[in-house]
Amino acid sequence: MKNHNLLIVVRFTDNQVTKITFVKKKGGVLKKMIVKDELLSKLRRYFDLNLYEVKLWAALLSRGVSTAGELSDIADVPRSRSYDVLESLEKKGFVVMKLGKPIKYIAIPPTEVVDRVKKNMHANAMEKVKRLDSIKTSPLLVELENLHTNGISLVDPSELSGCLRGRNNIYNHLDLLIKDAKSSINIMTTDKGFMRKVEGLRANLEIAKKKGVKIKISAPLTKENKKIADSLKSIAEIKHNDKIKSRFITVDSNDLVFMMLNDTEVHPSYDLGVWVKTPYFASAMDQMFNHAWGLK
Repeated sequence: MKNHNLLIVVRFTDNQVTKITFVKKKGGVLKKMIVKDELLSKLRRYFDLNLYEVKLWAALLSRGVSTAGELSDIADVPRSRSYDVLESLEKKGFVVMKLGKPIKYIAIPPTEVVDRVKKNMHANAMEKVKRLDSIKTSPLLVELENLHTNGISLVDPSELSGCLRGRNNIYNHLDLLIKDAKSSINIMTTDKGFMRKVEGLRANLEIAKKKGVKIKISAPLTKENKKIADSLKSIAEIKHNDKIKSRFITVDSNDLVFMMLNDTEVHPSYDLGVWVKTPYFASAMDQMFNHAWGLK
């Protein structure tokens, strides 16, 4: 819609207003731009930007070329912050500063931005991996190991326990325990859990087997997971179990991780496990495991 002093731009996506920009045409100030929070959230997540950065970038994309002051008004970002935020976007490859006065900024095409961000993220990730690899041979790791070894003996055994929220965190901790296993690993799980554990833990189970660790897995064996079970026979003893429905792992009759929820009724992000370091409880669970193992 137009009148002599005002241009109103309205954009629709999926029958919803995603952006409203009020622009005074002759020497006026650009008013606020309204962008759905969902879009801003996605931009922040995918491009690793803060809130001010995504607001100014979205504003500049809608304008093509603009000054920091105009973008500040459109995006509702404080003018005192707009210059340093735009400088940050320039360093990250999202915008280009136009030569001349007043200083204006040009939006880089989104497709090019995606390529740049991907390249930068990869370079940063490789740099972090390189830095972490260098720690393995540095005195820093020795100091950390000494701190952990000497400090752990001062911890009350009752404090060596933890809540593991989310399936990724559960499997990361299981991986850690399996790496340190010395004599035995007993796993009781569901049919789906059996397939997940083989996929996620197989590499370290193989290493444990080579170290002489005895591995037993008790789970319902089905047509769906039978081939997986067959492929694991050189690593672990596997036995069909559909009588006891439980999800737990013991390592060396010392560490125990048990899951609190039925894996068919919970989203992976909300799965919940409890880890305890207690020979008394872990040994009791091993006795239950061995009793179930002997059932026909």
